[in-house]
Amino acid sequence: MVHGRRKPQFVVEDGEATAVILDIAEYEEMLERLEDAEDLAALQEMRKKPLRFRPLSEFLDEYNPSI
Repeated sequence: MVHGRRKPQFVVEDGEATAVILDIAEYEEMLERLEDAEDLAALQEMRKKPLRFRPLSEFLDEYNPSI
């Protein structure tokens, strides 16, 4: 066990690893890290664009809440 988790198990077909079985906690941690990396990449792209400010009245004119 690795830090209380099971070691990854590899599925091998014709001598090559084709899949891996992970501890669910490790899998969920990997997904969270991937989402964080995607969020960071999106934020970096957003920062490349100039900020555009507009008056509150303009925003309120366009804002149509569904409620």
